[in-house]
Amino acid sequence: MNNINRRDLFTATLGIAAAAGGPSLLAKAQSNSGRSTFLNLLRPPDYACAYEDLNQPIPLNLSNRSWKARDITVTIEPHRVGDTEELPIHLSAPDSELTRVHIRWRTSVVPDILALGDAWERSYGDLEWRALVPERVMPWYFLTYDGVAVHGYGVKTAPNALCFWQLDTQGVSLWLDLSNGGSGVALGERQLAAATVVTRQGRAGVSPLGEARAFCKRMCNAPRLSKDPIYGTNDWYYAYGKNTAAQLLRDAEMLSSLTAGNRARPFAVIDMGWENNPTAFPDMERLARDMKNLQVRPGIWIRPLLAPETANTNLLLPSARFGKRPERVKELAYDPTIPEALEIVKGKIKRVVDWTYELVKHDFSTYDLLGRWGREMGAQPTIPGWSLHDRTKTNAEVIRGLYESLRSMASQQILIGCNTVGHLAAGLFEAQRTGDDTSGKLWERTRRMGVNTLAYRLPQHNTFFAVDPDCVGITKDIPWELNRQWLDLLARSGAALFVSPAPDATGAEQRKALRQAFALAASGKAEGMPIDWFHDTTPRGWQFTNPAATERYDWMPPQGAWPFEV
Repeated sequence: MNNINRRDLFTATLGIAAAAGGPSLLAKAQSNSGRSTFLNLLRPPDYACAYEDLNQPIPLNLSNRSWKARDITVTIEPHRVGDTEELPIHLSAPDSELTRVHIRWRTSVVPDILALGDAWERSYGDLEWRALVPERVMPWYFLTYDGVAVHGYGVKTAPNALCFWQLDTQGVSLWLDLSNGGSGVALGERQLAAATVVTRQGRAGVSPLGEARAFCKRMCNAPRLSKDPIYGTNDWYYAYGKNTAAQLLRDAEMLSSLTAGNRARPFAVIDMGWENNPTAFPDMERLARDMKNLQVRPGIWIRPLLAPETANTNLLLPSARFGKRPERVKELAYDPTIPEALEIVKGKIKRVVDWTYELVKHDFSTYDLLGRWGREMGAQPTIPGWSLHDRTKTNAEVIRGLYESLRSMASQQILIGCNTVGHLAAGLFEAQRTGDDTSGKLWERTRRMGVNTLAYRLPQHNTFFAVDPDCVGITKDIPWELNRQWLDLLARSGAALFVSPAPDATGAEQRKALRQAFALAASGKAEGMPIDWFHDTTPRGWQFTNPAATERYDWMPPQGAWPFEV
C-alpha cells in the first residue's frame, strides 16, 4: 500500500472497519451518502439555564438575542470573522454567583453516528469513537463521523469557562462551568467572555484525521510552536525518582553519541527526584553546563504549585478541594490567586531558567489546583463547596493566568505541560503531555495510555502545540519487541519523542534503533495517522509519509490485555 493517496486511504479505512465485524462503515457511507449530518450550532440556542448550584436551576428566557433572568444576562449572537462564522457567548451576573450555564440546541441527530470527544487534561486510555451516549461528557470539542465525513464542533482555545458537550438524537448541549474552586464565581460588574463556539463541516473522501486536524486549526488561532523538533531522553521510566547527576550525564553522553550529525539538538530531561536530593545533585547550574558541553540541551521537571510543610498556611489552597479524601490533604499547594503565593510559584521557574535549563516540564498543576485527576472529573472538575482566595475569577481564568505567569518567566525556554489543560495551554506552551504515564515496568500502561493518546490527540499536533504522548521506557521489564514498535511509531508519527533508556537494557540493538528514531524525529519531516481508529482504541494500522508507507503493529502480548487498573 505504498504511495497510497487520500481517497484510497479513506476507502481503506472504511474497509478495515468493515472487516472488523459489527456495523459496517461502508454500509453507513452508502446509507448516508445522500444526506448531510452536519449540525448547525452557529445560531441562537433553543434553551438556556443558569445554576448557582445543581439544586438551584435558573431558567433563562430569550429576549432580543440574550437570555435573561434576575440579574443574569447571557448573550449568544453569531459573529462573522473573515470568511468564517463564530458564536461568542458572553454573560454577566453582578449579584448572582453562578457555577454553570447550560445551553442546548434542539436538532435531529442520526442515531447511527459516531462521536469522539476530547479530555479535560491528559487522557487516560479512554479516548474512542463511540455510538451516542447522551450522558457522555466530551470536554472542549467533539467530532462526528457518519461514514462519509468528519464534522467538528467545539469552543476556541483559551476560553474563560471549563466547557463540555453532550450529544443525543434530539440535540446538542454545551455546559459552561464558571466555578471558582467548587463555588460560584463573583463576577461583580464585569462581563465575562465565556467561550466562542466554532464548527467545521467536513468533506466526503478526505482522510478523517486530516479533517480533525483542520478543525483543531480552526479552534486555535495562534499556536506557540518550537522552531526545532522536540526529542531526547527523560530519566523517569528507568529511575522513577532515584536519579543522580552522574546518571543524567551518562544519559546525555549516550544521547549525544546517538544524535551526532542531527541538525536539531536533543534534550536530556531531568525528571522528578532532583529537587529533594542535594547530595545526588550538588550543583544544578553546573549540570546544565556539562550537558551543553556534550552538545545536548538540558531540560528539567518542576511541580510549580507544590508547597512544603513549612509553608505559610495563609498562602495555601483549602484542603476541602479533596472532599472526603484525607490521604490527599498531605500534599499542600499554593493558591495562585494570592499574589505572594504566585510570586513563590514564579520563583520556581525563574530558578531553573537562571540555571540555564532550556526546557521546563511543569507537572501536577491541575491536580494540585482542583484536587482531581482528569479521569475523575466527569461533569464536575472539582469537589463542590470551596473557593479560591480571589473569588472574582473562574477556574479557567485562574488556570490560564497561572500558565501565562509561567510563560512570562521563561521567554526563551521550551515549556511542556504535564497534567495541564491543553485547551487552556494552547498558544502558551510549545508541547503538551496528552496522555497519562506510560511505563518502564508494565507494558499495559504504555499500550493503553501511550498508543491511545497518540492516535486520538494527534490532530492537536502542531495545531495546538507539539503533542507529547510520553516516553519509551527501555528496561528489562518491558519486552524489547513491544518497545521497538512503540519507538518506531513515535518516531514516524511526527510527535515529540522521548525515551528513558536504562543502561542495563540499552544494548547494541537498542542503540541502533534509537539512532534511527532520533534521526527521523530530528528531521521534522515525519507524519503519521491511524487508519483503523474507528474500531480500535489502540490502533494497529498506521499510514506514514516521508517516506510513504503503511505499517501494522502488534501491541498485544501473548496473554492479552490486563483487565485491572494499571
